[in-house]
Amino acid sequence: MLRIGVIGYGYWGPNLVRNFVATDGAVVSLISDLDPAALKRAQASHPMIRTTPNDNDIILSPMIDAVVIATPVSSHYELSKRALENGKHIFVEKPFTASVRHAEELIELADTMNLKIMVDHTFLFTGAVKKIKQLIDDGVLGRLFYFDSIRINLGLLQKDSNVVWDLAPHDLSIMDHLIGSNPVSVAATGTAHINGFEDVAYVTIFYPDNLIAHLNINWLSPVKIRMTMIGGQKKMLVWNDLKADEKLKIYDRGVEINNKEASYNARINYRSGDVWVPRLEQIEALQAETQYFVDCIENNLTAINDGVAGLRVVRMIEAIIESLKTGGCAICLQKTHAPVRSVSLYPAELGG
Repeated sequence: MLRIGVIGYGYWGPNLVRNFVATDGAVVSLISDLDPAALKRAQASHPMIRTTPNDNDIILSPMIDAVVIATPVSSHYELSKRALENGKHIFVEKPFTASVRHAEELIELADTMNLKIMVDHTFLFTGAVKKIKQLIDDGVLGRLFYFDSIRINLGLLQKDSNVVWDLAPHDLSIMDHLIGSNPVSVAATGTAHINGFEDVAYVTIFYPDNLIAHLNINWLSPVKIRMTMIGGQKKMLVWNDLKADEKLKIYDRGVEINNKEASYNARINYRSGDVWVPRLEQIEALQAETQYFVDCIENNLTAINDGVAGLRVVRMIEAIIESLKTGGCAICLQKTHAPVRSVSLYPAELGG
């Protein structure tokens, strides 16, 4: 039985506790939070689980095997490092860390200690993403042309970070999982209107083979939209995550060139075929993810959302932030180029 301690019972912590309580092979032994009101809520919802205001009661306890970290990203590195140093596996809310340097250090430490890291990229465990991954891997869409995502709503503005750190990790983790290759470069523009941090941003990510991705993320939209469009050589799809049913639609549409001679002689046909709605697995993504965490530890498996996957997302975020600072200049991400300068929104808390 995997004995779990949860640090953080604010916005996401209650969801994590609820799902780990229901996970086979796991038991939540202790919940920690600095806020007395949060601990009171935890005690009311889970009277059989002990609570504490001191995270050391979890990190230093020989009775805890794994630590779940559901705190602001500025604290992820310090809490994760202490947990790993004390022999605990870690499950960390997204994004993994606030800098590439810290993510790399934690991955190296976990490898040295033979411990597991899992980053909470919950969307990877949804029925929609699982189906899209299957369609791509089976070649149903053909060679991918573009990945276009819109994630906008009114709020919730953060007091210490921008919209990129808050919303982009969802789409970046999905994109990283589905595409399965490293991007070449990133360019981003954005503006701050309310509290000095960007609340609107547009991100373009360039991949090999002319694959292009675009993210529209916005805290100031009058409507809430969660939509992804993926175009392939054979078929295209639209994923509307806010729809109760028919979340995913596959379109047999595209453009075909029948004549390979000079472009002015090329014959272009527009294909417009059937639209079909695949059946999606009906699961609670977070429940599937918490069970996967336990299974990976018990069976010594490498998770699809391990520390390395978390690092890839943080590396893209760093490049996005750097591009924002330069007014939209493209930032190279391939190893053959100069590395992106490490930047963070939390210099005071992380020591620069």
